[in-house]
Amino acid sequence: MSHFEPRSAARPHPDAPMVDIADYLVDRTIDSTEAFDTARYVLLDSLACAALAMDHTECVKHLGPLVPGAVLPGGARVPFTAHELDPAQAAYNIGVQIRWLDFNDTWLAAEWGHPSDNLGAILAVADYLGRLAEARGDAAMTVRDVLGHAIRAHEIQGCYALRNAFNRVGLDHVILVRLASTAVATRMFGGDKDEIVNAISHSWIDNGALRTYRHAPNTGPRKSWAAGDACRRAVVHALNAMKGVVGYPSALSVPTWGFYDVAFRGEAFAFERPFGTYVMENILFKISYPAEFHAQTAVECAMALHDEVAPRVRAQGVDAIDRIVIETQQAGMRIIDKTGPLSNYADRDHCIQYMVAVPLLFGRLTADDYGDAVAADPRIDALRDRTQVRENPDFTRDYFDPDKRFIGNSVQVFFADGTATQKVSIDYPVGHRRRRAQGIGLLMEKFERAVRMKLPAGQADELLALAARPEELEVISITRLMAMLRV
Repeated sequence: MSHFEPRSAARPHPDAPMVDIADYLVDRTIDSTEAFDTARYVLLDSLACAALAMDHTECVKHLGPLVPGAVLPGGARVPFTAHELDPAQAAYNIGVQIRWLDFNDTWLAAEWGHPSDNLGAILAVADYLGRLAEARGDAAMTVRDVLGHAIRAHEIQGCYALRNAFNRVGLDHVILVRLASTAVATRMFGGDKDEIVNAISHSWIDNGALRTYRHAPNTGPRKSWAAGDACRRAVVHALNAMKGVVGYPSALSVPTWGFYDVAFRGEAFAFERPFGTYVMENILFKISYPAEFHAQTAVECAMALHDEVAPRVRAQGVDAIDRIVIETQQAGMRIIDKTGPLSNYADRDHCIQYMVAVPLLFGRLTADDYGDAVAADPRIDALRDRTQVRENPDFTRDYFDPDKRFIGNSVQVFFADGTATQKVSIDYPVGHRRRRAQGIGLLMEKFERAVRMKLPAGQADELLALAARPEELEVISITRLMAMLRV
């Protein structure tokens, strides 16, 4: 006969990782000037991404209320639209806008992700709470307050990603967007440590979305709205916690039924460093190209070779090319090394061979280059077929080095006549911390182009003038900023 020991129903103390997040959010003061400066650029860059996404009908169809007519006058506003929604659905909308083009900031480690995805929840909750406060005659939180919340969300998502590879168990990185946004949104609603822990426990009990929509043969556009979905769920958890719903203190560690045993191969989370401001200070901006970040330097390499390669292809056709050799990091091999037919936009912007072929041929890589019209050019697939991708161990080593966090790639083109280009290698892209001075000017150009495309001239002028005066931008209310984004 089998014998089972009865398990005590006594509630344990909450799991330490959940408590650590609550302690960080309640007790830690953020005083890093670099973190606040970087967070301001993260906000502007994310708004630029949201504006640029509005040119894409597949994005726009996700926006608005979940059920037609379910609007909330006086609720949270969705940038570059007239929508006013409940904060959970607004979080989904804003999260979709920011992530749609794969053009917002990035964090790369054992896990990958885009910490500015959390701004979907943060901006929605901030605007909603701010409008409620102003209706009572109170003050809304300032832009600087929002930047502080963004720093904390970046830190939570990024520190978990440093040592915990959710991709290794098939889970998508938006599990960390939901975690960080749940915790920060609960704090924004006024939650104390117990309420933050309760909300986080529900986030872990949700488990996670499968990564299959990011990988062949199932790659598809869900990856562009998955972060928005995580933001929406996070706001729901925060609202429920503020109602006093029961939490689950050992949601991670309880044997058999907890997250560790169910979803993480029985392993507890590992951490490289305590929560602070490290992630925001080291965040990677996607400035030049809307491309999966592991390929950013490969695109830069291909751009450098365009003037040498394109004339030969124009004169002799693709048969002028014998082979293209790309060296990348281990992570790049796992995520974006892809052969065979590419069926949609999402397939193409996660294929390193495609992202190199386009700039070699055309000297550019824009969001439109992932569309069917450009992809129909047979030369692109012909170059993909001639491309070899292999890991460079040095790139992998520097990728994981906490003092470097490089994302290196190299590209070399070999011609049919036996000649070859030089091997172009770039260790870190323009959005890296070590190229921050170069990148910020380009980021502000990206922001200006985007807002001028979507806002009337006078409205855009006002916003751009404010963005150029950080001291003034940070002290205005978040409700004023969101009003300036309304169309």
